[in-house]
Amino acid sequence: MATTAINDRKTPAAILSALAAPFAAFGRLMVQLAEANPRMQALERLNRVSDAELAARGLTRDGEIRRIMGVSGF
Repeated sequence: MATTAINDRKTPAAILSALAAPFAAFGRLMVQLAEANPRMQALERLNRVSDAELAARGLTRDGEIRRIMGVSGF
């Protein structure tokens, strides 16, 4: 009579990956929430504008950041 041994051990890396998955998901959620913030979107738009374009409008990057972030931003 023949028997078959089944070894179904998970590797330590797979176990650690399974334990880390909820924390990684939480991290992704926090990044998505931050990126959805209107202030973050305004800062992204500001990053696409060159300093020369801001100067043509009579604005400075520092001034715009202060306007976007308001009193609570700094």
